[in-house]
Amino acid sequence: MRNSRDFLRFRDRRHFHCSWELLAVGLFLTMAAGCGNIAAHGRNAEGVRLFQQARYQEALQQFTEASYADPANPDAYYNLAATCHRLGSQQGERSYLDQAENFYNQCLDRHPNHRDCYRGLAVLLAEQDRQDEAFRLVQGWADRQPMLADPKIELARLCDEFGKKQQAKDHLVAALANEPNNARALAALGKIREEMGDHTQALADYRRSLYHDRFQPQVASRMAALQSQMGQTISTTPSNGTRLVERDGDPRR
Repeated sequence: MRNSRDFLRFRDRRHFHCSWELLAVGLFLTMAAGCGNIAAHGRNAEGVRLFQQARYQEALQQFTEASYADPANPDAYYNLAATCHRLGSQQGERSYLDQAENFYNQCLDRHPNHRDCYRGLAVLLAEQDRQDEAFRLVQGWADRQPMLADPKIELARLCDEFGKKQQAKDHLVAALANEPNNARALAALGKIREEMGDHTQALADYRRSLYHDRFQPQVASRMAALQSQMGQTISTTPSNGTRLVERDGDPRR
């Protein structure tokens, strides 16, 4: 697992095949200020360490204590949700999945624009064949925050995973109308365009994405493969002259 984010991979369901990125949720470490927040930060950090060791019950205890130490901290609830989601998917225990849904919603109550929480909850709903609810969840976020790119990117992600390529493309174009330099949207649009056969524009999107965020080894690899396929000279240096390197991750704080 990467240090910057502990990714939990969930099983694909018959009606929910991941075709963009891993069905993933992450665990967060939050910066702390004040005694309660410092305690919460320490509990979250310990919970992430235990999670990395697959000691999920102990991690749950740490995240629970973090939520007690700082009840307003959305990431403690997100970490609880992510761990319950992991346990429920791994063990087939409905009670864990119900808890995960509850904790995701508690996180959103405290942070209405928590991108990864929307993603985690949408995955949970889709895994349970509640696709319509997953789409309504993310569409509602997009409707409430029309000037944000993130909701449109996540909506595009869902559309792509359900094979709705043109809708995914439209949502990404709309996201870039809000934030023209959003590296995530550019990378995702490049992927969609590559799959739709528009290789020249896909390559341009990958290059723009790397220009704005050079620490994307998967995008750099995809760009190199596409360049090779198109018979172009492969370069891993974006137009700003910065060489692409893989970043060693630090715990997200």
